[in-house]
Amino acid sequence: MRADDKRPAFPDHAEARCAGRDPRCRRAGRHVSWEERATTDPARIRAAWTSAPYGIGIATGPSGLLVIDLDQPKPDPAGAIALPPAEWAEPGILDGGDVFALLCQRAGHPAPWDTYATRTGSGGTHLYFTAPTGPEAPELRCTAGHLAWLIDTRAHGGYVVAAPSTVAGRAYVAEDDTAEPAPLPGWLTEALTPRPLPVQAPTPIHLRAGAGDRAGAYLEAAVNRAAEAVRASGHGQHNRALYGAAVQLGQLVAGGALPAGQVYAALMPAATAVGQSEAEATRTIASGLRAGAKRPRTLPIESSTGVAA
Repeated sequence: MRADDKRPAFPDHAEARCAGRDPRCRRAGRHVSWEERATTDPARIRAAWTSAPYGIGIATGPSGLLVIDLDQPKPDPAGAIALPPAEWAEPGILDGGDVFALLCQRAGHPAPWDTYATRTGSGGTHLYFTAPTGPEAPELRCTAGHLAWLIDTRAHGGYVVAAPSTVAGRAYVAEDDTAEPAPLPGWLTEALTPRPLPVQAPTPIHLRAGAGDRAGAYLEAAVNRAAEAVRASGHGQHNRALYGAAVQLGQLVAGGALPAGQVYAALMPAATAVGQSEAEATRTIASGLRAGAKRPRTLPIESSTGVAA
């Protein structure tokens, strides 16, 4: 993390502003995110901490962790502390820790306090758990308020600030340095497992190719193959498949054979069908189009007019 800050130290730019100047982005031919840069390599870690006073960020997904963030209520612009919503407005409910205890009580389970935990700089608590594993284990994602008021979670796609890092001069402190993350209780795994998406029949893309228009037929087939590759991608491979499909079609966009809008129209439904959010899919498609644009590709066949497409 940047010194005394929550933001990742690398990359130093957002995906939307990636110009390919960063060495890792240049080598990859695309934007390389902070999650991809997370490492357990002692040499890289040593090199980082001998060059600047960085904080410690833990990429929860690659680390196999699910971290429950029990927050403090934040004041409004006038300085007043937010009151609990009606569902949690009971005596003694003041912060995320109180809400979590009540949530567990209502669920009929003991609160799992016996795990590695840190106190955050703002006075909240992070409870660390090992995420479920195995071929049938769900891929848990980050949530905000899904479990209850003032309770967020960090898993795949997220990170937490680790002790003893500081943010705005306030330190994160481990409650017990010798503790280990406990397995995430099954009932919490179930509560955090994304609901299965309704089955959607693939919708073929038609590019209005004229009779005998071999170029149009080729493009239509290429677009539909790319969308099908995303739909058929396996657990944990959806984003990689979407990016690859966008790169391939982006080459045709750069070669003038295909409009970029058609790529979004084809790949967005495929991405949301496998569980990606529209925002996440938009970023991945845009990144793939930029990478594909670096290697323009023209059609290997001629159109019905006899002019190379």
